[in-house]
Amino acid sequence: MHATDKKEDSPGAKLPKLALVGNPNVGKSVIFGALTGRYATVSNYPGTTVEVSRGPARLKGTDIELIDSPGINSLVPMSEDEQVTRDILLDEEITSVLQVLDSKNIRRGLLITIQLLEMGLPLTLALNMYDEAGERGISINLKGFSDALNLNVIPTIATQGWNLDKIQNVLTLNRVTKSTLKYPKDIEAAIDSIAELLPETRISRRSIAMMILSGDSTIDGWLKKNLDTESIEKIWSINAAMESRYSEPVGYLINRIRLTAADKLLAKVITKKEPSGSKFAGFIGNISMHPVWGIPLLLVVLYLMYQFVGVLGAGYAVDFVEEFIFGRFVNPWSRRVVEYVLPSGLIHDLIVGQYGIITMAFTYAIAIVMPIVSFFFIFFSILEDSGYLPRLAIMVDKIFRLMGLNGKAVLPMVLGLGCDTMATMTTRILETRKERIIVTLLLALGVPCSAQLGVILGMLSSISLMATVVWMFSVITIIFIVGFLSSKIVPGDTSDFIMEVPPMRIPMMKNVILKTIVRVEWYLKEALPLFVLGTLVLFILDRTQALSALEVVTGPLVVGFLGLPIEATEAFIVGFLRRDYGAAGLLSLQRAGMLDAVQSVVSLVTITLFVPCIANMFIIIKERGLATALIITAFIFPFAIFAGGVLNFILRSLGVTF
Repeated sequence: MHATDKKEDSPGAKLPKLALVGNPNVGKSVIFGALTGRYATVSNYPGTTVEVSRGPARLKGTDIELIDSPGINSLVPMSEDEQVTRDILLDEEITSVLQVLDSKNIRRGLLITIQLLEMGLPLTLALNMYDEAGERGISINLKGFSDALNLNVIPTIATQGWNLDKIQNVLTLNRVTKSTLKYPKDIEAAIDSIAELLPETRISRRSIAMMILSGDSTIDGWLKKNLDTESIEKIWSINAAMESRYSEPVGYLINRIRLTAADKLLAKVITKKEPSGSKFAGFIGNISMHPVWGIPLLLVVLYLMYQFVGVLGAGYAVDFVEEFIFGRFVNPWSRRVVEYVLPSGLIHDLIVGQYGIITMAFTYAIAIVMPIVSFFFIFFSILEDSGYLPRLAIMVDKIFRLMGLNGKAVLPMVLGLGCDTMATMTTRILETRKERIIVTLLLALGVPCSAQLGVILGMLSSISLMATVVWMFSVITIIFIVGFLSSKIVPGDTSDFIMEVPPMRIPMMKNVILKTIVRVEWYLKEALPLFVLGTLVLFILDRTQALSALEVVTGPLVVGFLGLPIEATEAFIVGFLRRDYGAAGLLSLQRAGMLDAVQSVVSLVTITLFVPCIANMFIIIKERGLATALIITAFIFPFAIFAGGVLNFILRSLGVTF
């Protein structure tokens, strides 16, 4: 089942390819992970910015390549993600397809099922989240469903691993079933006429003809590669003639017929009764989406996060690891060993000096930041599994509309609390370029990643709850103002807001622990090298006196305008390499008594708004282009200093002491 079981293939042998297809958020990636383990490669699909996961798996003695295609709502592309999935099915040697559907919203997935049947590909259906359908009172006649489509249907609960063993038989279960769905006579005639002009391919010519009639302009490149100019002109003339016959787009008519067929099928195989889920969970789920009553619940969630991450994680856990483990054992032992070999000198200072790899990089990354990050990952995983995050998106939809966005934009912004780099990549779920640019800007500006947020909460928890409120109010207000102004400046339109809402449920600790372990592992792989790099930069700057020069140059801003000690300059410098590294530098200053309460809040607001880390910068360049990345950075740097200076002036003028 895992890649470690894989036998050696003969040189040059091609593995069968199994493509996972389905709507967004139906559990494809969970099934992909279960079948491949962690042995996956993630790379951009050629000619796009869309990433596709591939991995080896072994199903019932057969080695295969598993492809986790991007989540889609149709195989007539309306976005780059949908085009990539269509191209995988069209251009790659796909042996068979496993479509993953959401059991509580089969109608949405059936539109894709009908299109896959029209393609004539070997197909099996996995009805995932089967337990959630039952909780909603949805009963599915599996045999009737299977017989109606002439396909094998496997109910699954991917997060629990239930029935995933049956997917092992998918290569032998897959059936090639032709769709029996018929369209009006003139559309059928047009389909036949276009199909006759098309070359033989891996998917049926009929399905390609229907893509063309549905208004798929992205297929034009494929046509030019495979047909002569005369044939292409005939195809588009047939398409134009059909469009002229109807007052609405032919694609709408085709989809309406497909959905009508889906509804007739569902009426036969699905029955609904009173949901069996907890009434209390349903009540919480409803108020969490309410624009007024949802706010107190959000405040409760934020307070619990403050207590769990800020007090328990950043307080007790950090104290234990930093003061007991590192303070009593790791650092003293390291100094003794290094001093025994090298009593002094460059290498000695590089390892255990003021800017030493062990005494600074490892201490920051493992003793200070990792305990906080781990507690945040636990809390975030609980929120994910509870079903609260989609409800948060619905609750804030109207507020986000004022920023030229919709509620869906809250998802990458909440994911930014885990990692801004990953969140910037997920802005692809937003339909318009305007939305993607605004969210990318807001992520880079004011959404702290998990590691930085954990350190921030740790600093604030040692001051007061009011300090946390001031920091949060300042950052959220600035995000809103910048988002509102951006909506007026960035050209383009906003999209409609459609989101599937899962039921509220008690998170499974197995999933929470697994997600936390995977994320902590990711943190150590991704962050620890950057902490070492940041320490090396500081070490070199210190040795060459460049750090002192930077402190002199930035002194008027850091000391005069922000009201901070000159040592805070180091934190802002390395914050570009790694956001949490900069925050950890401020935490060290605070613990050394070099920052008072007001200075702590001002410094934290400033570093939260400061330039994105270097990894996020590269992703912004990749996703939005170099020019956009430079404009975003050129705005953020002076704006962060300006906002911090204004906050310092306000707090000092009002005599706030926290």
